[in-house]
Amino acid sequence: MQEAHYMLASNGLAVQESIRHNLNQRVRALLAGTNGDPNAIARASVMLPRTNPLRWLKAQPTQARMFWADRANQDSVAGLGEADAAYGPRQASLRHLAQQLGPMLSGCADGVRYYGGIRFDQALPGEDKWVRFGTYRFVLPRFELRADTNGATLYCNLIPARDRERQDEILNMIEVLSEPEGGLPGPLPAPIGRSNRPGRTDWHSMVGWALKAFEGGELDKVVLAREASFSFDQPLEPLNLLEQLAAGTPNCFHYLFQPPGGPAFVGASPERLFRRRGRGIESEAVAGTRPRGTSATDDARLLDELLHSDKERREHEYVRISLREELEPLAELFQLDEQPSEMKLANGRHLVSRVRATLRAGITSLDVLEALHPTPAVGGYPTRPALQAIKEHEPFDRGWYAGPVGFIG
Repeated sequence: MQEAHYMLASNGLAVQESIRHNLNQRVRALLAGTNGDPNAIARASVMLPRTNPLRWLKAQPTQARMFWADRANQDSVAGLGEADAAYGPRQASLRHLAQQLGPMLSGCADGVRYYGGIRFDQALPGEDKWVRFGTYRFVLPRFELRADTNGATLYCNLIPARDRERQDEILNMIEVLSEPEGGLPGPLPAPIGRSNRPGRTDWHSMVGWALKAFEGGELDKVVLAREASFSFDQPLEPLNLLEQLAAGTPNCFHYLFQPPGGPAFVGASPERLFRRRGRGIESEAVAGTRPRGTSATDDARLLDELLHSDKERREHEYVRISLREELEPLAELFQLDEQPSEMKLANGRHLVSRVRATLRAGITSLDVLEALHPTPAVGGYPTRPALQAIKEHEPFDRGWYAGPVGFIG
């Protein structure tokens, strides 16, 4: 993989012009290279002054977009356009995803990432509104702005064997890149209507069925959901929604995925399914919930209630059991916290137990993904009867909701 870096100082418009000039020249040089490997990835990069990736993304022309930020907001990424995309149509196998991305990532240097997500239930055909997202969709952005505690870097990702004939198009995209504007998050339009699937009566029936299933021993846990659809008095800009969502939900992962010409999938989640570095794996069980208090005394009472609630600890234990059952056979070393602790959020708190493991040789990230998803935190326990109950009782398609999102590198 080829890569080049440039460092620029901050002096307004001149910097912006210099950024475009350097990217333009480096892209030309990379596309003029002789590498004919159809899977080789080349990258030109420019180091920037501190830049907010979400604000940068809002300043760019609307096309395929993505955003990702970790829970500490120390690693945030904005992506514009698509240099490559791995897409799985309805009911596609995740093994096909490995076949698509394997050749692209096998020879890459550290840092190359495909960002995207996977359906909650890959076996379902899915509703039409989720078609552009597919069973899975992972994208190598054409332009990728990454920010961390050291500053920001703007990348232009290229696959020279494919992109040589698109050189003019890519150079034109560079010329229209804009500098982000400051200010507060954009206003959100007022909601003027709401509808739910299922409605109140059917929702009560679903909950009643679940309680009977628990009493009869058919299930230990099932996570049922309903879909709320809102209408607004004017178009809703997804990036404004994400910006306000991120401000109100610190200590969460924040993300946006918007395929070309399609709707956006926006969310915030406190939960990590897994993170892999080499053969090392980090995961966590997150289940059991209480709100935050309105005073220090009230907050302490709610924390004590969470830590000592038989119901919440039982719900949490199902996730711990599942993590051990699914991940320990893949590992040569497996460590799970002896007792759950508190995951504190702005508006709530959860019980959390953290896992650290070393995978056995030959175990792939796909093996881990297939073993862990869906966890009892989003599906239920035992897993198979819980998923079957969700299929039979929920009258809508979850799509990517409650599915894994993130990056593969």
